[in-house]
Amino acid sequence: MKISELQTAKTLVVGMGRSGLAALELLRRKGVTATATDLQPLEAMPPDTAARLDALGVPFAVQRDAVFEGVDLIVLSPGVPADLPPLRAAAARGAKVIGEVELAGLFLKGGTIGITGSNGKTTTTALTGHILRESGIPAQVGGNIGNPPANMVASSRAGQWNVLELSSFQLETTDKFRVAIAAILNLTPDHLDRHYTLESYAAAKRRILETQTAGGRAVLNADDGICREFGEITREPAVWFSSRRRLDTGLWIEGGHIRYDGQRLIDLRDIPLRGIHNAENVMAAAAAAHLAGADLEAVAAAVRTFPGVEHRLEHVCSVNGVDYFNDSKATNVDAALKAIGAFQGGLWIILGGKDKGSDYTPLQGPLKEKARAALLIGTAAAKISNHLGGAVEEIRCGTMERAVEEASRRARPGDTVLLAPACASFDQFDSYEHRGQVFKSLAAKLGADSEQARKGEANCV
Repeated sequence: MKISELQTAKTLVVGMGRSGLAALELLRRKGVTATATDLQPLEAMPPDTAARLDALGVPFAVQRDAVFEGVDLIVLSPGVPADLPPLRAAAARGAKVIGEVELAGLFLKGGTIGITGSNGKTTTTALTGHILRESGIPAQVGGNIGNPPANMVASSRAGQWNVLELSSFQLETTDKFRVAIAAILNLTPDHLDRHYTLESYAAAKRRILETQTAGGRAVLNADDGICREFGEITREPAVWFSSRRRLDTGLWIEGGHIRYDGQRLIDLRDIPLRGIHNAENVMAAAAAAHLAGADLEAVAAAVRTFPGVEHRLEHVCSVNGVDYFNDSKATNVDAALKAIGAFQGGLWIILGGKDKGSDYTPLQGPLKEKARAALLIGTAAAKISNHLGGAVEEIRCGTMERAVEEASRRARPGDTVLLAPACASFDQFDSYEHRGQVFKSLAAKLGADSEQARKGEANCV
C-alpha cells in the first residue's frame, strides 16, 4: 500500500495493546482517520487506554463482525490471529490486512536489521544495538523487545539503524516490509496453539527473507536444519554461525573462543552471559553488527560490556548459599532446555504456565541429570507432569508464591532455583515480564528476610 492510498483509506486498528495504540498514534500523525476495536471493553483495559484514544479523537467499538464491514485497511496488533473469520471475510471483500510492523515500515527512515527465531531474539537484538552504539554507529532498538516499530518512526533518521526483534506474529502479516539485514537464530516448535504446525510457524519466520530485495544480507544458524533450508532462498550469500563445528567462512567456536572468518574474535570466558546458547547469540549479533559497519575489534569490546537482558537468565539473589535465576523469557521448551544447559546441576526448576501446544518430553533427560525437583505451576502443570513421566521429583505448587516458598525451604547451599517455565504467562500473569517481576520480588523478599540480610551480606537485585 502506498502512503497516498493510506491517507484516503477507511482504517480500522484491531487490538489495543502497545502495538495497536502505537499504530493509531502513527496513523493520526500522518493525517489518517481511523477507528479502534478490541475484544475487551475499554473499562477492562489499562486506565490510560481510553484517555489516549480520546486524545487522538479515535472512536472505539468492542470487536464484533459488524466492525469489520466497510473498511479499506485493517491494521492488526501482533496478538490478533490473522485467520479470524471476520478478517478473512473483509479481505475477500477487498480490504487490505496488514500488521503494525508493515505499517511502520512505510515510514521508518534508515536501515533496518530484523532478528527472529524461536529463542534468543531479545538478547541478540539488545546486544546488536549495544554493539552498534558502542561502535559509534547510530541505532535504536525495538519491535517485539518492547518498543513497537510504529513508536520508532518519529525518532528514525537516515544513516541510523533500526534494530528490530521480530516475532512470527509480526512477520506473518508483512508484505512490503524490508530489512537490510535479517538474522534467524533457530527454529524449534513454538506457538503451535496459533500456527498449528511447525511448517506454518516456519513459513511466518521465512517472510523476513522472502521480502528482502537485492543486496539484503542474512545471518543464519548452520546447526539448525530449517535455517539451512532458508539458506537456499537468500538473495546474497548468508553469513553462517555454528557452535558445533568449524566453517569455511562465518563464525564458529574453536579452542575456547569465537572465530570470525578464521580471525579470533573473543574468548568465551569474556562473554558476560551464561550458556553456549548465549555464545550463539553473540555470534549472530556480531555478524549483524559487522554487516552494519562495526569493526571486529569494536564488536569484541562491546560484547565484554553488555549488561544482559532482564528476565533472561538474570541472576536475582544469592540467599543462604542458594542462587535464584530469573529466565521468565523461556516461554517454550527449547528455551527452557537452553537455560538448564547453562547450569551444572542442583536445580529446583519452576515450570508451567499457559500451554502453547508444546511437547515437554525433551525435558526428561536434562532434568533427570541436573534437577533436584520440578516445581509445577499454572494450567499446564498436569500436561507437563504427564510428559515428564516421573523422570524427576515433581512438586505441584500451583502458584509462583508456593513454588518459591517450597524451593527456598528445600534447597541447600550450592543449589540453584531457576524460573524457566517453558510456557506462556497468560494464565496467571499479564506478560512474561510481569511473571519475572513477581519471581524477583519473592526472591528479594527471601533475601531481605534471610540471615545474610541480617549480617549485611545478602546479594539481591
